[in-house]
Amino acid sequence: MDRNPGCELDLGWLHSVNVNANAVHECVEYIIADKKVEGEHYAAWLLKAVTCIDLTTLGGDDTSSNVARLCRKAAQPISQNILDALGFKEDDDISIKTAAVCVYPSRVEDAVKELRKLNQCGKINVASVATGFPSGQMPLKTRLQEINYAVEKGATEIDIVINRTLVLTGKWEELYQEIQQMKEACGPNVHMKSILAVGELDTMSNIYKASLVAMMAGSDFIKTSTGKETVNATLPFGLVMARAIKEYYQRMGYKVGLKPAGGIRTRKDAINWLILIKEVLGHDWLNNELFRFGASGLLGDIESALYKFAFKREPESYMFTLG
Repeated sequence: MDRNPGCELDLGWLHSVNVNANAVHECVEYIIADKKVEGEHYAAWLLKAVTCIDLTTLGGDDTSSNVARLCRKAAQPISQNILDALGFKEDDDISIKTAAVCVYPSRVEDAVKELRKLNQCGKINVASVATGFPSGQMPLKTRLQEINYAVEKGATEIDIVINRTLVLTGKWEELYQEIQQMKEACGPNVHMKSILAVGELDTMSNIYKASLVAMMAGSDFIKTSTGKETVNATLPFGLVMARAIKEYYQRMGYKVGLKPAGGIRTRKDAINWLILIKEVLGHDWLNNELFRFGASGLLGDIESALYKFAFKREPESYMFTLG
């Protein structure tokens, strides 16, 4: 798949954007209503969701040991006895792993070291947040240096965070230029996800415009949230971003990924997001090259659901904590 190279900033395109928030909410209700996933399809969708997770730890108390535990869980996210009971046969082409682990820049080296020990380098990505996460309010030079540091330590993906002030004040040219410089700092081999922090962008139209600017500047993914905002990933926000992705693809011919993050904790949340993506963007987006979940608690709930599906009984409460 050809990566998005970006394009020149098209202010006319931005100025034509007008999103009706009420219509967005009604559309989400229509898309999700009566869409049930049952039987074998239920287990398959949950396994698909697992492979799209960026398993995340972004705590002030992160240490090398809990990053190592995170990496081990990313490599074996679903217990083997559950996979066996589901009849899932793993081989070199089909395996259940999370798409990435996501950490702070200072923990990238720990993640790379552990994945190397597990023989998972190149199979599980190391994503690092950067650019003054979560506020994006640091000087641009410092934000770019943070990208450089994470890449030097071995990050294969960078989750940048935009300066929301530029959106709220309509400084689209400056936003475009900043994201372009961030993409350049990532280099040719590192994928960049642009966190929009949609809960702080005030209007649906601003979310759509920020999505377009991020894609025009060369983002490989656009991401809803840092997970630190009061309002994070909601389906209406996701619909607005997905429609922007669809329009960009129709005009420019390049597929850009979507990553909801923050507040996605349950199997129902995961399935609803997958339904939304399938209905708006189609099957091509139902893979971890074009869709990710940013989550820390989601995996445990999915594993619990798969256990219940496989063994027809509830798991013990201690069984699926990260460890």
